[in-house]
Amino acid sequence: MSATPFEQLVAQRRQFLAFVHRRISDSNLAEDILQSAYLRAFEHRDNFKISESAVAWFYRLLRNAVIDNYRRNTSKDRALEAFARELETTAQASPDFQNEVCACLHGILDGLKPEYAEILRAVDLEEQRVQDFAERHNISVSNTGVRIHRARAALRKQLLQTCATCAEHGCLNCTCKKHAHSCA
Repeated sequence: MSATPFEQLVAQRRQFLAFVHRRISDSNLAEDILQSAYLRAFEHRDNFKISESAVAWFYRLLRNAVIDNYRRNTSKDRALEAFARELETTAQASPDFQNEVCACLHGILDGLKPEYAEILRAVDLEEQRVQDFAERHNISVSNTGVRIHRARAALRKQLLQTCATCAEHGCLNCTCKKHAHSCA
């Protein structure tokens, strides 16, 4: 009795994984792509023609999944690099502006994850370039862009919880420094 197309695909699992792994160096990602391809094959099983080899059909599906992964990563990297460039071109804060920023900021920074506090201090407060920060910490510019985005989101959340109305208005003309006990 001959194996069903599904049984043929399951029997070839190691070969399929090797095919993906030769193109994707990350073992976990290769496994994810293979699992997604199995799911997609199941969802599109009606497109399979009995006259066609199930294995050849699945290799085409796998090849397309690998190509889609490359495309997604390329577009994600381009977006992150554009975001990092945008961060670089934002206007530099004046000393007067720094004096008006919420008095709670430094205390809240200390409560964030250390890597978030570090990047916010370096890039936003000390005006270090994103590229320079990335080089000094041996991480990609796109990863740095993601980290600063997440750090700013975490800071925003903490400022809203701590300073409420002051934070909603950008922490300018901060009332917290006048009423330091209300921001504790």
